[in-house]
Amino acid sequence: MKILPIEKVREADDFTIKNEPVKSINLMERAATQCYKWIIKNIDKKHIIKIFCGLGNNGGDGLVVARLLADKKYKIELFIVRYSDKCSKDFKINFERISNYTDIKIADIKENDKLPEINKNDIVIDALFGSGLSKPVKGFIADVIENINKSKAIIISIDMPSGLFSDVSSVGIDGAIIKADYTLSFQFPKFAFMFPENDKYVGHWYVLPIGLHPEFIKSVNVKHFYLEKEDCIEILKTRNKFAHKGNFGHALLISGSYGKMGAAVLASKACLRAGVGLLTTHIPAKGNDILQISVPEAMVSIDRHENYFSEVPDLAMFNAIGIGPGIGQEKQTQNALKLLIQNSGVPMVFDADAINILGENKTWISFVPKNSIFTPHPKEFERLVGKADNDFERNKLQLDFSFKYQVYVVLKGANTAITTPLGNTYFNSTGNPGMASGGTGDVLTGIILGLLTQKYTSLEACILGVYIHGLAGDIAASKVGEEALIAGDLVKYMGKAFKKSKV
Repeated sequence: MKILPIEKVREADDFTIKNEPVKSINLMERAATQCYKWIIKNIDKKHIIKIFCGLGNNGGDGLVVARLLADKKYKIELFIVRYSDKCSKDFKINFERISNYTDIKIADIKENDKLPEINKNDIVIDALFGSGLSKPVKGFIADVIENINKSKAIIISIDMPSGLFSDVSSVGIDGAIIKADYTLSFQFPKFAFMFPENDKYVGHWYVLPIGLHPEFIKSVNVKHFYLEKEDCIEILKTRNKFAHKGNFGHALLISGSYGKMGAAVLASKACLRAGVGLLTTHIPAKGNDILQISVPEAMVSIDRHENYFSEVPDLAMFNAIGIGPGIGQEKQTQNALKLLIQNSGVPMVFDADAINILGENKTWISFVPKNSIFTPHPKEFERLVGKADNDFERNKLQLDFSFKYQVYVVLKGANTAITTPLGNTYFNSTGNPGMASGGTGDVLTGIILGLLTQKYTSLEACILGVYIHGLAGDIAASKVGEEALIAGDLVKYMGKAFKKSKV
């Protein structure tokens, strides 16, 4: 799914109005009707619904929702925040339509007016400002927002939480922002929804289709995408009847050290479950019995050192290489990693301590094979690239790193972000907080390595890898709960995740 910047959303509206064709007032009716349908499905009539409307088209959406809910006999109180003498044309039309509804309580809020009381059992619908906000919300409108936030009522924002910027960071703006429990976005998710810094404002968000013109959506060029099942269906390959293990590549995984052999086991199992033809796992000598017993399907390459990675095996037979889970940061390990980078002729997957070592030896990154993949968590990314003041800036640093070194970066977390050398960002839709557990990153490394070895492109391996990884986590959470979820559960349910991604 494409994530459009706000100027492109406006263009989509205009294109739809001209080419469907449809009047803007009717497009507003269509959008607000989708909100209304969501509300009646999720909110019962025992609540008083208090709708706060601004004077633009977002306020117009709120007026339509109020009218439709009143027709269904919901108890509606409508508050018009009069911050200007002007209003949009469609707001004006809808205000005239609703003015005759005697069963809706309608009140204006102006500067210095007493703010309405909101009870914790009320439902608040925020239709003050939409996604086109360009400056912080201050003054008496900020007081209205703060009054809503402190009410402890459930808050539903239409299209965008009022006061939150869509395409730039809202950190440190010194303006009021609605803290929504639910955000109902029209047609596309907003860029701002993807980042942790905005979670407290956006809450649970939903994309409501409003029939914007498919020709525009198909043709518009964007840099940000939200991954869905359809993206995986397009990527996932069908196996030929006469295929054999040689058709699916030979992976080399360098993983594990004394006390951290679990990382090698998890990554190895995940790589195999991702469909690789052959896997060789290079481990320190003391890990041999552990890996041979735990993952009998994997071949083992034994390092000369008993406790950690210290030498590079013969690389001639491998289609892709993964390194990092549990390897530690011994001096010999660092030297071996440098030698590996210099001698690898195939794309590599870097995780965990391999990233930490490169963070300490940044001049080595220039020698990393093009189209390699980095899979850091936020702290590892910070060691690799540096600190950012906010999540938008961090995304920029991630994009710059991908472009500079012609690599892919998979920044792990909620909405795991994949950046590409071409300047695109793909955000993942699967996964849950139960995956915030040791070893889940090792599983992701194994999955991506397995896919890369099978001649999926680096981008395809990243997209399919993060989606399957998160979906396996979602299936596991549905079985054992988020609290009890462990990394091994992801491997266990990878098969079901692949099956669900096909149809």
